[in-house]
Amino acid sequence: MEKLDSSIFLKKKILTLFKEPTSYINKELQVNGWVKTLRKQSQFSFLEINDGSHINNLQIILNSSIPHYASLLETLVVGSSVSIKGLLKTSPAKGQAFEMEAITIKQYGTSTSNYPLQKKRHTLEFLRTIPHLRPRTNTMGAMLRIRNRLAFATHNFFQEKGFLYVHTPIITPSDCEGHGEMFQITSLDMNHLPTKKNSNEIDQSKDFFSRQAYLTVSGQLNAEAAACAMGDVYTFGPTFRAENSHTTRHLAEFWMIEPEIAFADLKDDMDLAEDFLRYLIRDILSNCTSDLEFFEKFYEKELTAKLQQVVNAKSVRISYEEALKILVASNKQFEYKVEDGLDLQSEHERYLTEQHFNSPVIVYNYPKIIKPFYMKANSDNKTVAAMDMLVPGIGEIIGGSQRE
Repeated sequence: MEKLDSSIFLKKKILTLFKEPTSYINKELQVNGWVKTLRKQSQFSFLEINDGSHINNLQIILNSSIPHYASLLETLVVGSSVSIKGLLKTSPAKGQAFEMEAITIKQYGTSTSNYPLQKKRHTLEFLRTIPHLRPRTNTMGAMLRIRNRLAFATHNFFQEKGFLYVHTPIITPSDCEGHGEMFQITSLDMNHLPTKKNSNEIDQSKDFFSRQAYLTVSGQLNAEAAACAMGDVYTFGPTFRAENSHTTRHLAEFWMIEPEIAFADLKDDMDLAEDFLRYLIRDILSNCTSDLEFFEKFYEKELTAKLQQVVNAKSVRISYEEALKILVASNKQFEYKVEDGLDLQSEHERYLTEQHFNSPVIVYNYPKIIKPFYMKANSDNKTVAAMDMLVPGIGEIIGGSQRE
């Protein structure tokens, strides 16, 4: 029988080491990742690697006794991919609790001296030019980890409440919202479009679906049909908007969460929205601490406190009519008019949440002329049973209504 190596290296994520460092001190471990920094010296060098599981890097001590030490220092540059086996040790250095003393290091791939992600801050505009490397940055890494946790918490929330997850079509012939700002798709050759006989009109019968088709703006109508058979359901998937508006509030593609509740009214809808938002925030406050601290340091001051405020503050519920009265009475000079029959703008929503109430606000019973056809008309025949949940710092974050 072949004799097995008695030295067993536990393969661990860097996240695990930061969560439970004392459990692995003086243990033989294997970590894999990409080089973030390297300080070369003759007798030993300091290497920092990251595997994407945590915002912080793991410091590795490379001793000159490591096999091929000199040649490694020639090829190890920022961006290289490596696998390191070694011992986890308590660190004497200030600001870090532990580090790894390497026993062996295997290099899978090297990089170049002009690798674009050096140890400095890069603008988001610059990162757009290197999309294949963006996930390696602290900003994108933190965003992807938080987004992952929010998706996980979303499914947990609805599954715990007994909702059924349904998958609605991405390709559709219908415009759910009625705005017409949709991306059209086709299988036709755009350079040789077929036309109808004796006409310049495109012959849609030659297309894949024999009619016009679009990327969905919402799975809502399909979810409504499912709710009328299955009870409480939710969709969670990509949606697309062809609004030619270049702001931080408008995206061409995003993922949307759309629950539909059977045998429910507007109050049930508002309750669900509040519970859902608080559930998500509590989850990331518990599970994404390091990433939130990074965003708080570089992007949004007091971010954690602001999120905690949304969790702890009691939401205020006011009608659209009451909201207008508050805005008019403020005597504040808004950029957009405050007028009955006009939708509230971000500046109005932020005034209500940040200055007047200093808490999340739900505005309900909007004029029916500014809302889609599927919202239930109230008995006054002027308003509909619709609501928007507004939070400080953002404005509207959830919208909903009672359907008919």
